[in-house]
Amino acid sequence: MLRSRARLTNRGETYTLDGLTLALPVPARASELLDLAGRWGKEKVPQRSPFGVGTHLREGRKGRTGADAAGVLHAGEAGFGFGGGEIWAVHTAWSGNHVHYAERTFDGHRVIGGGELLLPGEVQLKRDETYESPWLYGVFGVGLDDVAHRLHRLLRARPEHPSSPRKVTLNVWEAVYFDHDIPRLLDLADRAAALGVERLVLDDGWFGARRDDTAGLGDWVVSTDVWPDGLHPHVDRVREHGMEFGLWFEPEMVNPDSDVARAHPEWIMGARREQPVLARNQQVLNLSIPEAYAHVRDQMMALLQEYPIGYIKWDHNRDLVEAGDRTRDGRPAVHAQTLATYRLMAELKAAHPDLEIESCSSGGARVDLGVMEHCDRVWVSDCIDPHERQQMLRWTTQLLPPELCGSHVASGRSHTTGRRHTLGYRAGTALFGHFGIEWDLAEASDQELAELGAWIDVYRDLRELLHTGDTVRIDAPGDGVLVHGVVSPDRADALFAYVVHDFGLEDPSPRLVLRGLDPERRYRISPVLPAVPPTGLVPPRWWGERAADGTYPGTVLHGAALLAAGVQPPRIQPDQVVLFRVRAEM
Repeated sequence: MLRSRARLTNRGETYTLDGLTLALPVPARASELLDLAGRWGKEKVPQRSPFGVGTHLREGRKGRTGADAAGVLHAGEAGFGFGGGEIWAVHTAWSGNHVHYAERTFDGHRVIGGGELLLPGEVQLKRDETYESPWLYGVFGVGLDDVAHRLHRLLRARPEHPSSPRKVTLNVWEAVYFDHDIPRLLDLADRAAALGVERLVLDDGWFGARRDDTAGLGDWVVSTDVWPDGLHPHVDRVREHGMEFGLWFEPEMVNPDSDVARAHPEWIMGARREQPVLARNQQVLNLSIPEAYAHVRDQMMALLQEYPIGYIKWDHNRDLVEAGDRTRDGRPAVHAQTLATYRLMAELKAAHPDLEIESCSSGGARVDLGVMEHCDRVWVSDCIDPHERQQMLRWTTQLLPPELCGSHVASGRSHTTGRRHTLGYRAGTALFGHFGIEWDLAEASDQELAELGAWIDVYRDLRELLHTGDTVRIDAPGDGVLVHGVVSPDRADALFAYVVHDFGLEDPSPRLVLRGLDPERRYRISPVLPAVPPTGLVPPRWWGERAADGTYPGTVLHGAALLAAGVQPPRIQPDQVVLFRVRAEM
């Protein structure tokens, strides 16, 4: 890996900087490109193309990383995949406007690079002033998994990387939305604690006039209309159960129908007298204005002082359109806004060292290594449908390790797609991340609660493996099938997921081969079936006889056999998952 940045110091009169990007050379055998695309609710969609003559240019002009961001730009040997092929990759660690690009000249030279995308006149350097570019991360690996491992190990080696077990988290958003009925929320806390939940997050709707998404944003004061005694009854109940309390904020945004916008319309980001177009009934609050920054900081600090808040879900629900500073003749302000956001996160954490922050931006629209210098996880997507989340988790982990990827069990019917899925599929998908719940538990049956409790137990038992091991993704094992897992650093323990994602053409499916194990060691491979087995399950003979407690003994094979020949997978219906524990025999 290589981390690089550039500094430019002006030694003359005022200088307007157009841009300062870095480029890294790659060899001629890097003949294919792969990066990511997407949209709200369907982030991290891979796209591959030839590395042809000219420029492959990916610009982010939304004032945030973007749901359609390139993420990591790879240049590799023809046909490179998760398990093989030399790859050279770059990532721009910046949450504002940015660039990733690959260029091949007519004479065959190839480079890949990136940096900040500066708007006209955005950075003007006076004499002896310096501009510093964002970090550009360059990674070499043999296979996409190898590239990901290097990024994951770098992040895990940071002093600030979360070291305590990642708490089972329940967020109340899809349970109550804006209906902050206190008895209902207290009951939800009781139900969550009974299941083994370790953190409860109160989402949007607790402040100001925020009864829906049209008003109150920016007024970070507890609403006495909804919470006459403040948040204390709810916080106290959560804490009595031994759970951590988390709270939702959107510090960079404001509703025009809010006290702060009425008092300070000049704090709204805009390049001209007229307001920019609304998005989600909100505008951007210009944190590069010192008074606006102090207003938000002081209101958040007051809440952190009054309540034992251990976790902030930091949201950001609109693009920065006409991103200008009215106090400076409409001068572009994305650069300053991004730095101010980083500074505010850092200041809150300096005052409250145990505070964790989640980066949420309409779901996964702010996922980059710039914001991760200040945050402890990301919200992968607002879409929690496990059918979609399988792919989104598969590719978000190209940059971030699983413990930084918020991954929740949704309600039986997805709020974003309308699909219905079994609890086993929902939980088996959410397991490979920072596990949580986004479901009105009052609507769950006793059987569902028992099954969910069993999955929570599995997560708590396996999270050290899940959050310290190497991510492994198997290349196209079969039509409509996904296989992925984690392998411990010492290669003694592993957990794999066999996912039937779609109704494929191949029947039976190809054999299940597992990468990342020690070929010289013997392993016992056996299924993990919490509570209810997947629908349509027909166990293969190598599972052995089913015991009275519902477990199967599995079989013992060499690591070399699991890689070269594999095992016959079970027969299950689409949108189902089976987990396999693979442990070295002593």
